[in-house]
Amino acid sequence: MIKLLICTHNENKINEIKGTLLDLNIEVVTLKDLNDETEVIEDGLTFQENAYIKASYFGHKHQLLSLSDDSGLEVEHLNGGPGVYSARFTGNDLENNKKLLYTLTNVQNRNAQFKTVLALYNPNTNEVKYFEGTLKGKITEQLIGRNGFGYDPVFYVPEIGKTLAELTKEEKLKVSHRGKALEKLKEAFNENFNNI
Repeated sequence: MIKLLICTHNENKINEIKGTLLDLNIEVVTLKDLNDETEVIEDGLTFQENAYIKASYFGHKHQLLSLSDDSGLEVEHLNGGPGVYSARFTGNDLENNKKLLYTLTNVQNRNAQFKTVLALYNPNTNEVKYFEGTLKGKITEQLIGRNGFGYDPVFYVPEIGKTLAELTKEEKLKVSHRGKALEKLKEAFNENFNNI
């Protein structure tokens, strides 16, 4: 059985990833399982670079197939910002959302997208595979919904008619940027299991 290390301390991300890979013949371990509290500096300029930094670092350290994710919100009016700085926009979810709403006060163009890049790193071969997912939507004018995390309460998905924070975990995973990237990862495991 393949052992896969999820390279994040974020419980929400861990649960989403585990939930998607549940029916594969994979043993999923987390940094918490390995008592690894290391925080890797993500100083890449793109989601792909940051995902690679984490996956390769922990992959080498623990000699395990490693999966890392870097995600963020790209707002048209902010020229793609906050992008890779999404989590560090202010420092916590509520303040991030408040700052974003304030920044977009009286702005008509509220188009945005969430983007995820997963990096799957094999320390034995130094190979990395990337899986991307995006979700297009609009930024609301106020916080709506109590579920989810991050920018979910201000991210409205027109096709659904709700913000991500109004969806259950299961509903969100079916449409989210991370969910789409994870489905591509799952397909890769199913199709090419021995060459991952």
